[in-house]
Amino acid sequence: MPPRAPLDPAACDTRLRPRQEDVRGPYFRDQTAIIHSNSFRRLKHKTQVFFAPENDHVCTRIEHVLHVATIAATICRGLNKRGWQLDTELAYAAGLGHDIGHAPFGHTGERVLNELLKPSGAAFSHESHSLRVLNLLENHGRGLNLTRGVRDAILCHNGERFEQYLVPESVPRLPEDKQHDPHRLPATWEGCIVRLCDKIAYLGRDLEDALLAEFVRESDVPPEIRKELGDSNGHIINTLVLDLIENAALQGKIGFSDAKHALFLELYDFNVRSIYRHIRIQEYEAYCDRILRALYEHLMELDSYQEVRSREPLEFEQRYIQQSRELQEVYAAEHAGRSRRVVDYLAGMTDNFALRCYTQLTIPQPIEFPWR
Repeated sequence: MPPRAPLDPAACDTRLRPRQEDVRGPYFRDQTAIIHSNSFRRLKHKTQVFFAPENDHVCTRIEHVLHVATIAATICRGLNKRGWQLDTELAYAAGLGHDIGHAPFGHTGERVLNELLKPSGAAFSHESHSLRVLNLLENHGRGLNLTRGVRDAILCHNGERFEQYLVPESVPRLPEDKQHDPHRLPATWEGCIVRLCDKIAYLGRDLEDALLAEFVRESDVPPEIRKELGDSNGHIINTLVLDLIENAALQGKIGFSDAKHALFLELYDFNVRSIYRHIRIQEYEAYCDRILRALYEHLMELDSYQEVRSREPLEFEQRYIQQSRELQEVYAAEHAGRSRRVVDYLAGMTDNFALRCYTQLTIPQPIEFPWR
């Protein structure tokens, strides 16, 4: 059994604002709050890797978060059978919410929004923006008031770091106090599990979609990966989950065996070369870059607190004006400039809505002639 995480369980389920808990318990209540939020619903139309897919069987962001949640809960169950004392509902809630602040168009959108915010002295990452959405932007500026343990695991999931092992931070900090620390670690074992599950969930699934899109062939996948990890997403997930449970039970920390971690890194390198840097993906990235920059520049010139006087406002202009007014108290409290407001709005867009906004911006509305 591992040492107790430094964050006391009594502190783990505290909220930003006191709230009487109900029959659901704190972490199951967080799950329901997340799935009823508008930001969660929009994940079904946000890119995982392949932009705005028309094929219903291609992974979108909402499928990814469901994978992370179920894998994390499975690992917690497996380790609890080995004597650990983990909360599966905390892990599941964090998995559901970990990408809730992701930009449209995947990591391309994240990169563009970060570049647009930089001149104002701020930065954009989907991890910290997920915390911002859950604390401030959701529920008409009131946030969801989630528990500390769930907020911490969401902030610290960081799916782009490939550590072999993770242990909770030795001196727990509030999530809000470490959101600008690039080296932050989870405060709980469940948070460590979610962080590794993010990678377990996407590596095999991205490969599965790449095979469907004929970006790669099965014969392209290194033989050792197919032999030792598996030749399908389900096999890869199963292999890595069982390895993590066995290895964590032996080592007393969350991580993979040496052999499986090496193969894990090899699969990631293969995906980078064959999928994430594929010429078709790069072509879409350039297009999505142009879309977000055009929308940003247009909204930066728009007075968000006055009606557009010379013409009828476009649909996305009206929604931006509405959101800016709705969150006016939030922005006043943090002295937020227009750049922050515009990026918040763009980050909430789905791929499809961003495409529709760009169409509204670049293609004029037809002149309507009355019937006589």
